[in-house]
Amino acid sequence: MNLRFACVAAAIVLMGTSSAQLDSQYVLQRYALAIDTVPVPKAMAFTYTVSQAGPNNIEQRHVMYRSGSDVRDETLAVDGVSLQKKIVRFSKRDDRYAIATLAPRTAAYQLLFIKTLRDGRHVDYVYEATSLLHTSASAASIDRVSIDGSTYLPRVLYFTTSAEGAKGTGRIEYAAFGKYWMPVIAEIDAKVNGKPARERIVWSDYSFFDSLPASTFQPPKPLPVATLPPI
Repeated sequence: MNLRFACVAAAIVLMGTSSAQLDSQYVLQRYALAIDTVPVPKAMAFTYTVSQAGPNNIEQRHVMYRSGSDVRDETLAVDGVSLQKKIVRFSKRDDRYAIATLAPRTAAYQLLFIKTLRDGRHVDYVYEATSLLHTSASAASIDRVSIDGSTYLPRVLYFTTSAEGAKGTGRIEYAAFGKYWMPVIAEIDAKVNGKPARERIVWSDYSFFDSLPASTFQPPKPLPVATLPPI
């Protein structure tokens, strides 16, 4: 075998192994780094729909604006009917679906490699997650995580949740939107007071900003009340 042929053969081997399975502990090391360094949007807007079936049936479409913990949530449609006047709510709350918030960390979870999932040349790594912390009866915990083999960020989080009179299992899927890693679908199947219930949230139309005007998160001031001059 001459040198030129050997180099070509080596290149072919490297190309063929570029999607080879990585060591599961190496993936966890890259995962821990990715979670600590994942960019967080300064401000954003997005559309989301929420559907519930069970004791309460809900079908709504919203637009939400967020800057840190400041939230403006506009309800645009209910039960498939667009509202003539949108309902606007203002609040302060952290983003409970943020990947850096929900992703299981090795300080709080034991992650045990289970299998790989292949889609063409793309590989995801699936781990069973066991909480190392004491959790109350009313809590949510991650049971399994599927780690994206390109970004090393969680593609799917599988969870169990329980509260008074309710218990269920679900999943949250994430995807890349530019440099950000955002939720796209959340689904849960549960029983509420013994009756089956389902909930599904779908996020779309993400836009990201350096900032949003402060007025975005402030309700409009009421107009002054007109008074008649004294007689």
